[in-house]
Amino acid sequence: MAKAMSGQKPVTPSPDALATSVKAAKTRGLPPVHLWNPPFCGDLDIHIAKDGAWSYLGSPITRFELVKLFSSILKKEDGKYFLVTPVEKVGITVEDAPFIAVDFEQAGEGEAQRLTFTTQVGDTAIAGPDHPIRIVFDTETDEPSPYILVRENLEARIDRKSFYRLVEIGAHHDGWFGVWSDGRFFPLIASQALDG
Repeated sequence: MAKAMSGQKPVTPSPDALATSVKAAKTRGLPPVHLWNPPFCGDLDIHIAKDGAWSYLGSPITRFELVKLFSSILKKEDGKYFLVTPVEKVGITVEDAPFIAVDFEQAGEGEAQRLTFTTQVGDTAIAGPDHPIRIVFDTETDEPSPYILVRENLEARIDRKSFYRLVEIGAHHDGWFGVWSDGRFFPLIASQALDG
């Protein structure tokens, strides 16, 4: 890995160097990025598009294993996204949310229902108190964009087909139409707006 000499600005690592550093750390499960606070080494031209596709220098990153590896060291601080290793931290650009929830499994019914979402990189999250669902409405089109918290500060945008499935299993509760999961009700839209 490229390190700065005394008095010099840190050198931004390449994606390959980052991948090598992460593999060398060899952790079980997700790396403990919340515990890592290395020096900032600059921005890397890695971009996550609204559809969840990753690119480097404008070219798609097509190796799923590399995208999965990078997604495991993703961190969000003060509204900005970084790839973090124990020794380096580089900024990247995220167009919307870093993950896309591409599917979910439903277990149970009503208030006892549990919804387990899966992202495009294979992460899972059970919607509930630790993984809330939220809806953002576009100010111009009023179109809803649903999100679920996957892990600390990192959300997945719920894809359209999964959102339609949520609407199919939704219920009314306290003036809202939404879904239950893990003992919590997540409002999607006001019941009155549906009736109108």
